[in-house]
Amino acid sequence: MLIERVYVPPTLPRRPDEGHKGLFGRVLVVGGNQEMFGAAVLAATAALRAGSGLVQIAVPERVLPFAICITPELIGLALSQKSEKSFHAATEVADCLVIGPGMGRSTLSRKRLLRVIEQGKPTVIDADGLNILSQQVKLPKKLAHALLTPHPGEMLRLCKRLGVKQIPTDDRGRLALATNAARAFGTTILLKGHRSIITDGRRAYVNRTGNSALSKAGSGDVLSGVIGSLIGQGMNVFDAACAGAWIHGKAGELAGERRGSRSALARDVIDAIGDAICTYPNR
Repeated sequence: MLIERVYVPPTLPRRPDEGHKGLFGRVLVVGGNQEMFGAAVLAATAALRAGSGLVQIAVPERVLPFAICITPELIGLALSQKSEKSFHAATEVADCLVIGPGMGRSTLSRKRLLRVIEQGKPTVIDADGLNILSQQVKLPKKLAHALLTPHPGEMLRLCKRLGVKQIPTDDRGRLALATNAARAFGTTILLKGHRSIITDGRRAYVNRTGNSALSKAGSGDVLSGVIGSLIGQGMNVFDAACAGAWIHGKAGELAGERRGSRSALARDVIDAIGDAICTYPNR
């Protein structure tokens, strides 16, 4: 099967001046265990910066107050060991879900991930969400609505079921691997790295923005939040991944210019999202 190459990132959703927060999408970010709740906060804050009207963050109840203190604009959801009722209700009203950042790999995390996938809503699966999937004997069937965002290590764990023993480092090899995996898994994949690759098995886009300023913990969480925001605003999964990768990469470049490529943090990338959107080629 031939692959269609996409060279220009897609047009961003319209944002009418008379719009209100209910028009610009509701994103639910699920993750953040006690040791790594900052990952979920970074993803959720990035979603707000990328234009979401409402962003809800679902983290363990013990750390929720700290998460909200970091970004008070977020809506909190305390995850409980005793009842999933509030979590299920939140997934029902969300336009897009981002699941995995800092989530851990507990049995309850696995159940939440599989339930979200089964629900069939647009979902960005990152970090521990990917690690949980790689441990499944069989991948869930309802992945067509999802975006998987692995770095090379996560990609290798996911693709061992395909007999892959090493992730290529050249562009052609990475593109072929990502395309084959997207077709085999029935999903869209964003393979992170220098010149990240986005493919749904039929189309492929190679992102050209970004530099080593993004080589810091938390950068991938920011990317997931930006993409989740764009999906919530009405873009399809493939287009949102292409646009989100461009914006995230450009924000990294801008953060590097301001702080230095060695010193830029994920929070600096979030702060640069607005300026990156202002330079987007298809606003």
